[in-house]
Amino acid sequence: MITGASRGIGAAVAKRFADEGAHLILVARTQGALEELDDEIRARGGESTLVPADLTDFDVIDKMGAAIYERFKRLDILVGNAGALGTMSPLGHIDPKTWDQVMAINVTANWRLIRSFDPLLRASDAGRAIFVTSSAARKLRPYWGTYAVSKAALEAMVKIYAMEMEKTKVRINLINPGATRTAMRAKAYPGEDPESVKTPDSITGQFVDLAEAACTLNGEIIDPD
Repeated sequence: MITGASRGIGAAVAKRFADEGAHLILVARTQGALEELDDEIRARGGESTLVPADLTDFDVIDKMGAAIYERFKRLDILVGNAGALGTMSPLGHIDPKTWDQVMAINVTANWRLIRSFDPLLRASDAGRAIFVTSSAARKLRPYWGTYAVSKAALEAMVKIYAMEMEKTKVRINLINPGATRTAMRAKAYPGEDPESVKTPDSITGQFVDLAEAACTLNGEIIDPD
């Protein structure tokens, strides 16, 4: 299962996992973009289940968990990729609705994914969860407050979850993609030449490595750069 799957890193990981033989459950807000991705995956010989959903409608996450249990009885790989940047602004100028939205997508939705899918990951022979973070969580800079705080909270939450799962077969890790050619990157750095940063396709190997049953890493942050 991949959240934020319709474009950018999520779409690149989805296509790579399809090439690796995974059945994909693709979650994103835009149905049209999901259908386009599904067409690409089918053209590559893969198959997917599409879930158009807004992850800030938290009850939807619980319904997804129940539906996956009914159909598959387990979840082998969870990729928590969906994220929001918010606005680049001094902390005192951030609109409360923007703050709440970023926290809802970057933190609370991922906690709800953990809460809903924990039993399904445990039911797998080698459950793997991968969450997408950012160096902004640790390399603090002015005007990045909303995003940086949300990613710092995500890292703390995922590391705690990894500690709690240490004695199980489930392994939980984070990936910091670094500078990558995505819509979010373009919004954060509008004057940057997109050709100067790597493509999402170039980092999919790290996701595959963390998803492998042989992976023993737990609670780590992988920096492809």
